[in-house]
Order: sequence, then C-alpha cells, then structure tokens
Amino acid sequence: MAIIAFWSNEERETGQTLSMVALSTYLAVEHNYRILDISTGYKNKVLESCYWDISKENNLRREIIGNNDATQIGIESGVEGLIQVINANQTSSNNISNYTKVVFNDRLDVLCAPKTTDILQYKEIAQFYPSIIQLANRNYDLVFVDISNRMPQEIIRQILEFSNVIVVNITQNMQIIDNFITLRENNEFFKKNNILINVGRYDTSSKYNSKNITRYLKEKKEIQVIPYNTLFFEACTEGKVADLFLRVRKINVEDNNFTFMNETSRFAKSLIYKLQELQYRT
Repeated sequence: MAIIAFWSNEERETGQTLSMVALSTYLAVEHNYRILDISTGYKNKVLESCYWDISKENNLRREIIGNNDATQIGIESGVEGLIQVINANQTSSNNISNYTKVVFNDRLDVLCAPKTTDILQYKEIAQFYPSIIQLANRNYDLVFVDISNRMPQEIIRQILEFSNVIVVNITQNMQIIDNFITLRENNEFFKKNNILINVGRYDTSSKYNSKNITRYLKEKKEIQVIPYNTLFFEACTEGKVADLFLRVRKINVEDNNFTFMNETSRFAKSLIYKLQELQYRT
C-alpha cells in the first residue's frame, strides 16, 4: 500500500493530471492492483471528465430529480459526504469506496474533486485531505493524489511529506527545468530518493528530449515522460480513457500509438521498481 503524489511547483500547465490518469489506468489494466485516484482540484473536473461524460450525467440528474442546478445534486456524495462521515467519527477504510466512482470494478476508483465553487469552503475541505488520503491507503494498494496548487501550502506540504513517491511534473521548457534545479538546490526535501521526474504532454521531436533533460538534471536514471497522443487526449475530453486503454493494450512497434503506450509502460515499471526499492530500504 503506497501513496503516489503528483505535484508541480509551476502555475503553467504541465500535463500533471493527464499523466496521472495515463499511469494509474495503465496499472489498473495491466497489473493486479486496487487503485484510487484522488482529485484535489478547485472547480476542476479534469480527472472526472477523463472517465465519464459529465454533461450527460448532469442532464440525467436534472431529468431524474427535476433540479436545474445539477451542481447541487448529490452534495452528500464524493469528498463532501466523506468529510461528514469523518466528522461523525464513523470512518473505516471501507467507507472510502462508498464515496468514490468506479472505473474498473475492484481495480480503479476515483474520488472526485469537491463540488463547491466557494474558495473559502474549498480551503476548509482541503484541510481533510491528509486524513482522507491516509485512510484510503489502508484499503487500496496504490493511492494516486493529484495535488492542486490551490490548496493551502501547509496541506500540500503534509501530503508530500507522508507520500511514498512524489512525481514532480515539469515541461520541455528550460526556465521550468531550471526552476526545478533551483528548488532542489535550496530544499533538501527534493533531493530524497523517493522523487520521480515526469514530463507530461511530451513532444518527441523537441531538442529537450528525455535523455537531454536527464543529463542536464544529472539524474542517474532517465526521467519519465507521457508523450502527447491524439487518441489519448481526445479520450480525456470524451470520458473514454478506460475504453482506450482496453483497446490499445496490445499494439506493435509500427502502430502510431506505440510510443505513448511504451513510455507509459516504462513509467509504470519505474514506479513499481521505486516502490520496491524504498520498501527494501526500510
């Protein structure tokens, strides 16, 4: 059982959420893990939209309940409902799955982002994420956390400190790469052995390729990448990621999607190896 935090120090888009989606879905399809994806975003349905057509779900809710404000429907579900259970001191590891959405039965669940559109209420909710994540870690083999920079910094710090592996997300941009170098030089925390570096929306034709970035960062092992792939990014906007991974799991080297699947597989192997390495050291 392990917690894997996806995090970036950058305000600009790094492909963090979609990288986590690609990795966790691949692991759920190809390995015998029970996985939970947790979204911590504010007014952010990116993770949820990768697996479900949100507009259709909202329309269905309106038809069933007859409420024109679909955002207020089911307020007792999801993370808000889970927090009520925590406050009532009725939590157990099995409670978590009651508030998640199922992608693959007994393989992959999603705890969606809060429904609130009030920033103050969101920050109050964010205070519960450390407890929620550690509770989930008792009942899932792998807990993936998509860390939003909108959360209070002290909460982000807590999550990073107890995470087994931290995936730092950067881009093929020299300024962002240098920003990470500066961060690591000034903060001992990011020199630890539980850090993996990932480039999301990776462009294979860029001169800032994975091998060059690896050398520039003086990493011992090649950094991770999730290449830009048209089928994948379209699936992420259509709620069809689960179907995509089931469809393209067996492809040959001549397929246009081979690089994407091969790099996702390499990322999965690196994560598994890192978790085994850290477990052996303890």
